[in-house]
Amino acid sequence: MDRIAALRQIEDALADLEAGETDLADCERQVRATVRTFATEFDGDLAAYRADDGAVVVAASEREARERVRELTDAEAPTVEKLD
Repeated sequence: MDRIAALRQIEDALADLEAGETDLADCERQVRATVRTFATEFDGDLAAYRADDGAVVVAASEREARERVRELTDAEAPTVEKLD
């Protein structure tokens, strides 16, 4: 999924919420699913990594992912795994 497609899906979820066609919980689920799909479908040098605390970051390597998780969560030695 490219950025434009992700933004369109998020816009659709917000429009449904504004129109009363969905509730906030469903809108949040749709947005979260869109962002997760976007984050796990990178092409090229970037990939999504999930830390043991649940944080998901985008990085070029496992080492870079650990560093980003450390910066975001103050974790001392996070464990990360690449998402497929």
